[in-house]
Amino acid sequence: MDIAVVVPHVGAVAPFSSLPVYWRVCLINAAVFLLAAAILVLSPATVGRDMSLGQLGALALGLGAIMVANGLLLRSSLVPLDRLVAQMQRMDLQALGQRLPETQDGSLQPLVTSFNAMSSRLELERARSNAQALAAQEAERHRIARELHDEIGQGLTVVLLGLQRAVSAAPPELAEELRTLQEAARTSLHEVREVARRLRPGVLQDLGLVSALSALASDFSNHTGGTVERRFDADLPPLSEEQELVVYRVAQEALTNAARHAGARTVTLRLAAERDAVELVVSDDGRGLGAAPEGAGRRGMRERALLVGGRLSVRSRGGGGTEVRLRVPVRAAVDA
Repeated sequence: MDIAVVVPHVGAVAPFSSLPVYWRVCLINAAVFLLAAAILVLSPATVGRDMSLGQLGALALGLGAIMVANGLLLRSSLVPLDRLVAQMQRMDLQALGQRLPETQDGSLQPLVTSFNAMSSRLELERARSNAQALAAQEAERHRIARELHDEIGQGLTVVLLGLQRAVSAAPPELAEELRTLQEAARTSLHEVREVARRLRPGVLQDLGLVSALSALASDFSNHTGGTVERRFDADLPPLSEEQELVVYRVAQEALTNAARHAGARTVTLRLAAERDAVELVVSDDGRGLGAAPEGAGRRGMRERALLVGGRLSVRSRGGGGTEVRLRVPVRAAVDA
């Protein structure tokens, strides 16, 4: 049965279950004290200096009953608060979109509502800041790629032309050394152009995500001699530019790790449409993760996945090798 009380600072009558926890504790303790006083007044037992063992036992029993009753009454008000704190602690800090479930306790519902509203605001703010961070990262990549191509690339081209003239005019004993330098400069120019191309994936903007992933697979095969099995669904849902870029960068990093660190010879590159999501899976037959700590590459992939609300998992496969799995929600693409 609900107990209606008058709350002075709001001047309204509210049910007991919707009162603040502080007032509920005060009322429960006041009720217990009043009950104890009434029992003492109505009971024939007396308390004095010369108490018998029976009187002491009755007093101890009464005090124990009062403490148990007080604890049981307070439990109904404080346990829901402890449960709410435990739910907050179990929430994944990397998934701010989570919400606390509604509670039947009227005094805790405002706290749940406020927490969920705060989570919504943080999720919105993180989405905005993530988009800005991703744009800033790509702008910096484009700037570096442009400087590599325009400045360092052109500088190496001038060096090559100068070496070519020097070789034609040099005596035979010096011409061989100049040809060696010329070949080293030509190799450096090729590597600079490759780095610039990887920093600025023009194929992604011009031909789309599937063509860009196919180009990555071809590059892996050309540079390592390995095989890439491509499995792309034909009915992929549309993704935003930011999400396509993240999928491309994660696939690029995963293929790079498979070539440099895992020593993989066969890689499976799969892009599939899942329910409300697009999933990228890159698995190889290399050495696996082992006991190696998470490096900058894996951290970078995980951070990029968070930028678009995605989930990234990197694990060793049972039969050997590594699997990188990225799941990007399609709903975020529609809302973006």
